[in-house]
Amino acid sequence: MYERHHYINGSDVEGASGRFGPIFNPSTGEQQGKVSLASKSEVETCIAAAQAAFPGWSATSVVKRARVLQNLVQLLYRDKDKLAEALASEHGKVFSDAQGDVQRGLEVAEFAQGIPHLLKGEFSDNVSGSIDMYSMRKPLGVVAGITPFNFPAMIPLWMSCMAIACGNTFVLKPSEKDPSTPLMFGELWKEAGLPVGVFNVINGDKEAVDTVCTDPRVKAVSFVGSTPIAQYVYSTATAHGKRCQAMGGAKNHMIIMPDADLDQVADALVGAAYGSAGERCMAISVAVPVGKQVADKMVDMLKPRVEALKVGHSMDMEAEMGPLVTADHLAKVRGYLDLAEKEGADVVVDGRDFKYSMQGYENGYYLGGSLFDNVKPEMRTYREEIFGPTLQIVRAETFDDAIRLPSEHEFGNGTSIFTRDGDTARAYVNNVEVGMVGVNVPIPVPLAFHTFGGWKSSAFGDINQHGMEGVRFYTKTKTVTSRWPTGIRSGAEFVIPTLNS
Repeated sequence: MYERHHYINGSDVEGASGRFGPIFNPSTGEQQGKVSLASKSEVETCIAAAQAAFPGWSATSVVKRARVLQNLVQLLYRDKDKLAEALASEHGKVFSDAQGDVQRGLEVAEFAQGIPHLLKGEFSDNVSGSIDMYSMRKPLGVVAGITPFNFPAMIPLWMSCMAIACGNTFVLKPSEKDPSTPLMFGELWKEAGLPVGVFNVINGDKEAVDTVCTDPRVKAVSFVGSTPIAQYVYSTATAHGKRCQAMGGAKNHMIIMPDADLDQVADALVGAAYGSAGERCMAISVAVPVGKQVADKMVDMLKPRVEALKVGHSMDMEAEMGPLVTADHLAKVRGYLDLAEKEGADVVVDGRDFKYSMQGYENGYYLGGSLFDNVKPEMRTYREEIFGPTLQIVRAETFDDAIRLPSEHEFGNGTSIFTRDGDTARAYVNNVEVGMVGVNVPIPVPLAFHTFGGWKSSAFGDINQHGMEGVRFYTKTKTVTSRWPTGIRSGAEFVIPTLNS
């Protein structure tokens, strides 16, 4: 059984609190390790290391920062499979999906290599009376990221790469369920040439989160997780004067119009709903076919596909879906499936009875894919995020009925529409009250050079993840107005300068 500690000032640091959290292998159901859970004083030590490193790193030229990012990108490519294997063994997602987790984070590192260009300010020459005006983007200081279990590579890289490229120092508090991959990033940053103390990892639970959110040395907090915790982090951090972006839960709808290619839709739905066992904030969990004929045909097409899903352990190269992350989460998802049936939804495919019989994996946290039809908007299982391998079908009579469902839902993270009609697609894109929209794309996660973020209860804060929004979040603007002595008239001036000055 292995132990995972903290990464502070470029070194592995054993925990001193005496508290540990278990690390399970979801594929077997067995505990394979334990992780130190930091005390308040240990988090403060980690923040102090980041604070001490800030003056030197913030003064480092943007070209040198970019070169560190370039080195990191090469190292991530080199160790991509090693990172994915560690990730899969603790999270449970299948190896190919774990590789994708690393790749999408790596792409943000690639984007951050362009920081010399991204940080360019604005300049206005001779705005008035030999006065020049220009703006600069300056780093904030110590910033922190609090990341979830479902993307232990992608989201820490989203946050840390943009923050560090902008000249900040970084404290990462990853999920205690799968801490190995985030800790591996520490050594990769060091090998890339990052000075010690710029990137730190502190493992912990609520005590660590509360310390990060209240310590005055931390200037900004980025969070991804469930909506209740996102709301808590946002309110706590902002109450203590910090900039905060907190991404929460989701209930993502796919609208299926009568003219859509239903074979394409069925394949897209299976991948978007059941990939990573549904443990994605961008998973499609609600299908909205428009019209009875489309709905009936959609159910007939989905049923055999869901029944044929290949469920296996995380390193089964033929598996399409692995186990859920913990026994507690498995029980929670099963509870939602029980509730859906009690609420009156029609069970088309029931994944609750799935048994994985491969020797050595019988006790893993497995659940088969489930499909429910005739789900109603008033049902609790529709209103809440299930975060498991289940797809709910909510039938709509018209396009207007369909667009109201995601627009009126509490969450507003992602949505998709499948149609061959450009007018319909354009109307949907322009009018749906959701932050990220796909047209004939099942999971509309923006690439690194655009921005990621939902609306309503899916996101708290005004600035989104990565892209230019990431640069804005991790910097503050300084505007300079300058005039040199030549030609300056003598005498006091008592009025505010204007364009006529």
